[in-house]
Amino acid sequence: MTNDVETFSVDVIYALPTQQKIITISVMPGTTFIEAVKQSNIVSFFPEIDLEKVKLGVFSRQAKHDEVLQQGQRIEIYRPLIADPKDVRRKRAEKAKEEGRSNKITGAKL
Repeated sequence: MTNDVETFSVDVIYALPTQQKIITISVMPGTTFIEAVKQSNIVSFFPEIDLEKVKLGVFSRQAKHDEVLQQGQRIEIYRPLIADPKDVRRKRAEKAKEEGRSNKITGAKL
């Protein structure tokens, strides 16, 4: 019997509007999300990623940097939002009212 610790594979994923990168790495049990991102060296492909502030997730759920990875997970690196979704929705609703496509009082579609 040996004391070898089994590693497992995880994908580190980052996407831009025009390109994406998936890097598969082997990690030890107990590896955190940020440790795996650093191990993947994805920053060499995308130097704009700030490892101190970057938001990470797994299957569209935000994860903490120090959260421990589980087998079968993938790390998603999220880009910062370029527009506040609430502001975009508000402007779209105002435009619809001005164009007569919605009720000016209730906001309901006509």
